[in-house]
Amino acid sequence: MSKTQSVYERLADRLSRTPNGLPRSPKGTELKVLAKMFSPEQAELGAAMRMRREDAATIAARAGVEEKAALATLKGMARRGLVSVRRGEKGLVFGLEPFVVGSYEESLPYYDKEMAELFEQLVQETRGEGMVGGPGPSLVRVIPVQQAVPADIELAPYERVSALVENAKDWGVRECICRKQRELIGQRCEYPKFNCVNFAPVEGVFAHLPHVRQVTKEEALRILREAEEAGLVHTVYNYQQDIHYICNCCPCCCGILRGVVEFGQAHALAHSNYIARVDDDACVGCEACLERCHFGALAMDDGVCHVDGSKCMGCGLCVSACPSDALSLEQRKASVEAPPPVDREAWQQERADARGVPLDDLV
Repeated sequence: MSKTQSVYERLADRLSRTPNGLPRSPKGTELKVLAKMFSPEQAELGAAMRMRREDAATIAARAGVEEKAALATLKGMARRGLVSVRRGEKGLVFGLEPFVVGSYEESLPYYDKEMAELFEQLVQETRGEGMVGGPGPSLVRVIPVQQAVPADIELAPYERVSALVENAKDWGVRECICRKQRELIGQRCEYPKFNCVNFAPVEGVFAHLPHVRQVTKEEALRILREAEEAGLVHTVYNYQQDIHYICNCCPCCCGILRGVVEFGQAHALAHSNYIARVDDDACVGCEACLERCHFGALAMDDGVCHVDGSKCMGCGLCVSACPSDALSLEQRKASVEAPPPVDREAWQQERADARGVPLDDLV
């Protein structure tokens, strides 16, 4: 093994031990993906970093790198979205970003055909294992089309699209990296690409990011409505607080939805707290809902739609497509339903515990 390859091996090992995980291929394809994202110098530091932010001196000492050089490298990594950065009491502090959701999505400005082909190869070789599969709470969660939930049912704030957007102070939209990836390998889908919505609790966050277009709150809400109309599934982080994005996903491109639809990994995606219900008397058997459901949860029996509750993700897209108002969402039984973890820290701990990953040297 060459010195450069060993650097990426160490980085891959580090990322695979984050709660989010990293797919590991027997062919080492993940090392080629990481080499597209990290220079050898960046990988050296990344392999020694924690997700908890630390100053450059601490990271440099652990990596055996000179502090001044480490600081310059870390700043470059922050500009590429490979690490998070904040201003601490004595200067800048840096934390390693997970692969997904994290540094992979931030590779959007320099994402190219080679990267797209390598990622597809990695997905096919691993079926997403190490990232979308396995025990513990799922990476992301479905939130329902708000109009599909009956007015007499009160949505929790973390399940209400409008609340997530309206409580922010800055909004941005970016290209969907999943649909860009598929387009670059010649498998472009019919869905719109520019509808990954980001939001932040402070103003001006998205004013100067090259791959994010700053939008108003009204524009963000319009983009989300158009995504619903197009048949895209709203997904967010799988916890309740500090959510800062809403992805609008399709099963042909999204790495997470592909885990469910293409690879049969039901655990890749957490369903919402709702499930589709059919009014048999109102159903006219038009099958519009079947075309709308991405998860194979609906079927016709004697001209009436039926719901397979084990497959329904509670997205509500079938409800908005039903011309006879025969479909609606109802809450799942509380006895079998638990709310998602409260925040990122709780999610990380639950997922790490389930995966048997110690967090002592990571967070």
